[in-house]
Amino acid sequence: MSTGQSAAAGSTAGALRHVLSHLVTPLLMCIGMGLAYLGAFHAPEPHDLRVDVVGSGPRAQVLAQTLQDKGDGALSVRTVADRASAVNDLKTQQSYGAYLPGKHPELLVATASSDTSATVVEKVFTKVAAEQGDPLKVTDTAPTADGDPTGQGIFFLLVAVSIGSYASVAVIGGVGAALALRIRAALVVGASLVVSAIGAAFAGPLFGLVDHGLGGVWAMAWLYSAGILTVGVGLHTFLKRWTTLGLMVLFVMLNFTSSGGIFRPELQPGFFGSLHAFWNGAGFVEGVRSHVYFGGYALGGHVLVLTLWFVAGLAVMGVAGLAEAKRRSVAAHAQGAAGSRHRAGAESRSVAASRSGVEGLSEAERRSEVETAEELEQELEETVGV
Repeated sequence: MSTGQSAAAGSTAGALRHVLSHLVTPLLMCIGMGLAYLGAFHAPEPHDLRVDVVGSGPRAQVLAQTLQDKGDGALSVRTVADRASAVNDLKTQQSYGAYLPGKHPELLVATASSDTSATVVEKVFTKVAAEQGDPLKVTDTAPTADGDPTGQGIFFLLVAVSIGSYASVAVIGGVGAALALRIRAALVVGASLVVSAIGAAFAGPLFGLVDHGLGGVWAMAWLYSAGILTVGVGLHTFLKRWTTLGLMVLFVMLNFTSSGGIFRPELQPGFFGSLHAFWNGAGFVEGVRSHVYFGGYALGGHVLVLTLWFVAGLAVMGVAGLAEAKRRSVAAHAQGAAGSRHRAGAESRSVAASRSGVEGLSEAERRSEVETAEELEQELEETVGV
């Protein structure tokens, strides 16, 4: 095999290894998305789903106990004294259905809290009413906006804002990696403002997902987006090309599945239900629901979750700034040392040339200069982590 053919084969093999190494990321994404989405959504079943039976007499007590026993852990059934108490529990998301037994049985639900949970509850009490031979009247105490009949539009708004945010990380953290951190921080603020404004436009004038409170929706979208951007840009300093995978894990695989936008924690496996308490996607979805449909009940806790994620992102960016400053210092020192060696070598060659009367450099000396420059470039690359 000729030298040219050997070089071509080596080049092809190197390119193939490079492609295969980069295929690891999408394959890991495939595995992660399958585990996350199928693990969270493939078989929703209620567990400890809180429902109320309205009444204080023996009939209500017996019905509640019967439902509790038959549910085998699926339901958490309690009795409440009257209809007003049941409605209050629904509007503070302490229960997801309330059954009023009698000749004309009625079921109270709050679809704004979760359409899927309301559907599960309706299915349960439709059977109860049918056993008694009575038709069931269903009353929605907290309906969703006309533009969001299923109540899941907020979840898809979450998806849009999330994608706009972590895709911006790839640009600011990757393409803008050479920029000073303060400039990247300014870009983070600008990008989050634009992304949240787009989200507010989707929620309000474009699709009517909410019919009031749009300013609050925008504010939470900005806080949510800024949290993703600060975390992502900060992590890019350390993860480099693995940043995309890291953000997919944090803000897609674990985030969308635990947000409660499709199924509430009471219909999911325990792992995803536990994340719902503190993950930023759940903070956004539940915060918007609270703000728009439930009079701001428990809104402060959801906003706190979003704020803590944003603060964590600022902390990650701060640590990244310190790491980058240290890398620059080490790189400058290495460059200075290599430059000194290069100048010393040049001076030695100049003296040798003047003594021998040779005007140009020999081939060996030229090769030495090239090798020195290559060593310097490699040293700098290793120093800054390229």
